[in-house]
Amino acid sequence: MGFSLFSKPTTPCIVLFLFLLSCTCFTSTDAYDPLDPNGNITIKWDIINWTPDGYVAVVTMNNFQQYRHIAAPGWSLGWTWARKEVIWAMVGSQTTEQGDCSKFKGNVPHCCKKDPTVVDLLPGTPYNQQIANCCRGGVLSSYAQDPTNAVASFQVSVGRAGTTNKTVKVPKNFTLKAPGPGYTCGPAKVVRPTQFIQPDKRRTTQALMTWNVTCTYSQFLAQKTPTCCVSLSSFYNETIVPCPTCACGCQTNASQSGSCVNPNTPHLASVVSGNGKNNLSPLVQCTSHMCPIRIHWHVKVNYKEYWRVKVTITNFNYRMNYSDWNLVVQHPNFENITQLFSFNYKSLNPYGSINDTAMLWGVKFYNDFLNQAGPSGNVQSELLFRKDKSTFTFDKGWAFPHRIYFNGDNCVMPSPDAYPWLPNAGSRQEVSMFALLMTSLVVLVFYTYI
Repeated sequence: MGFSLFSKPTTPCIVLFLFLLSCTCFTSTDAYDPLDPNGNITIKWDIINWTPDGYVAVVTMNNFQQYRHIAAPGWSLGWTWARKEVIWAMVGSQTTEQGDCSKFKGNVPHCCKKDPTVVDLLPGTPYNQQIANCCRGGVLSSYAQDPTNAVASFQVSVGRAGTTNKTVKVPKNFTLKAPGPGYTCGPAKVVRPTQFIQPDKRRTTQALMTWNVTCTYSQFLAQKTPTCCVSLSSFYNETIVPCPTCACGCQTNASQSGSCVNPNTPHLASVVSGNGKNNLSPLVQCTSHMCPIRIHWHVKVNYKEYWRVKVTITNFNYRMNYSDWNLVVQHPNFENITQLFSFNYKSLNPYGSINDTAMLWGVKFYNDFLNQAGPSGNVQSELLFRKDKSTFTFDKGWAFPHRIYFNGDNCVMPSPDAYPWLPNAGSRQEVSMFALLMTSLVVLVFYTYI
């Protein structure tokens, strides 16, 4: 049973097709990331002391996501108390609201809310208010990029709670914003108490009680439209493949895409600073794709034993400077990468021994800071690959990436049938200097005006 392109499909085939289509649609909204299957943020509560009416706990957030980090203004963590608990004091963080503490006389708690929201303290906090891994303004690095700064901690003193392992009730309804939506947290689970090795490494202590909360990220929950797109070009074809039209929204549909600004607007700075109060929502330059970020992949040169690619990241968002940005690229030739210029590189190997996924990020204090839209709102580098004669080809779009992520979000790729096609003479044909010059000129104009 089946059907061809030229025959009328049977009812079972139609049902099967619709089922597969629906599965594909739901998969795209799932939190599971095939390039980072074990990525999550784990929140661990360790009770280290009992008090007359509760306990003191150290809360630790570990970012186990390979390439997704939390940028400024940082994370905020919330939960709902199981009973009528209060927070007497905190070290390394604070709640955003104190709540109604009018019932307390004498010592007033730090927070009396049933559902507190906790944020990190800012850099420069006095030392007597700090603990290890705190006070970075809620910024968490990705695990692959900087594992030492992929952890945050704070200490909390809880009152009106249980004072034994059997009477303590774990909080419920954990929420994590980073700083907007996107993360979904599971229930708290009591686990084996954490063990702590003392500085002299001769003694081990353990928490009195420990529970974990796991939070996973979904790009669909974070924003309804994509945040980045990819454009393509090559030395062997004058065609420049732009980002798909309306990839991140359309100018004519303000409810989806938000507002945009024409770069030729008089007094642009005053227009940008006075447009909107919510700095988290992007204010992008008016383009056909309406994406805050565009990644351009240009196949630049073909050598005898090597080939070279130029990667350019352009920021069209007037409200966002991207610090510690990163790029994840999936391409079959990363097995043979030879040299990078001004980018850091790490192989992710999500499929075991298959080395086709690379993480790229800027060099510290050089190009790890991507400025907002404007003349300096771009970073670029070049990648040199060695040719593997058994697999290398410029035919059928092989030289272009399978997928690209920016800061953990999947970018919209052009349609495969729009990729720059290879001339009839094939990849062995020598390209004239005139053709190379004209292609470079077209690319330069594209970067300047698009």
